Amino acid sequence: MDISTFLAQCLNAVQYGLLLFLVASGLTLIFGIMGVINLAHGSFYMIGAYLAFGLAPFFGDQFLLQLLAGILLAAVFGFILEWLFFSYLYQRNHLQQVLMTYSLILVFEEARSLLVGNEVHGVKAPEWLSGSVQLGDLMSYPVYSLFASAACLMVAIGLYFVVNRTRLGMMVRAGASNRDMVRGLGINIKLLYRIVFAAGVALAALAGMIAAPMSSVYPGMGGQVLIICFVVVVIGGIGSISGALIASLLVGFVDTFGKVFFAQLSGLSVYVLMALILIWRPEGLKSKGY
Repeated sequence: MDISTFLAQCLNAVQYGLLLFLVASGLTLIFGIMGVINLAHGSFYMIGAYLAFGLAPFFGDQFLLQLLAGILLAAVFGFILEWLFFSYLYQRNHLQQVLMTYSLILVFEEARSLLVGNEVHGVKAPEWLSGSVQLGDLMSYPVYSLFASAACLMVAIGLYFVVNRTRLGMMVRAGASNRDMVRGLGINIKLLYRIVFAAGVALAALAGMIAAPMSSVYPGMGGQVLIICFVVVVIGGIGSISGALIASLLVGFVDTFGKVFFAQLSGLSVYVLMALILIWRPEGLKSKGY
């Protein structure tokens, strides 16, 4: 493997890891902070990808505005969904949470089939991101992939700042530790959780919108992402944003280079990584802090 190929694979690993982080960070907010096992989280990623497909004709080459519109629509959808369904799950046992969220997967898949059909769709990258950067004499790297990595990194930094440096983040962390105490201090914990859930849905949808031009938009795409995101959350430590970031990058590198060097066993590499880390640290990489 020459240096340009190695660099391209490193960029692929970082891009994949950061994209995973967007989805997994939303899952760790909902799962780790709110205590809800949300099997429907992968569907929010799928909804984001289909939003990119559906909004593209209206925005043309205004891709940033398209992303902003998709984030707002996903956040409003998450806010309403939490009010209608998830607000009743906080005091329920995990079996009821699993049954409710699995039923939502079926509803979302059927709604997707009725609205856009079961065909595979493509989303074109904006013209201003359609070029490539030379990595060597014979290899180039897509500008859009670099944009995707930069966008995900900016969101990761912003999310870490909000959770750790703002009053809202302080309330979220306090609500995760002791919701009754937070309620006793006069904070509307129901509204707080609704905001957290909406943010989790928006993050997953944003990941789907960013990923859409790099891959096809197809039925069932959320299920594949959900499994690997649970792996990321477990490796990073349940409820830890920084742990999810570290775990996402680890998974990205292990998966990418596993496919390069051990193609026949690449499907096992991520799960072997999870097993080794849990043997070493059963609570995950970041058991404390956010």
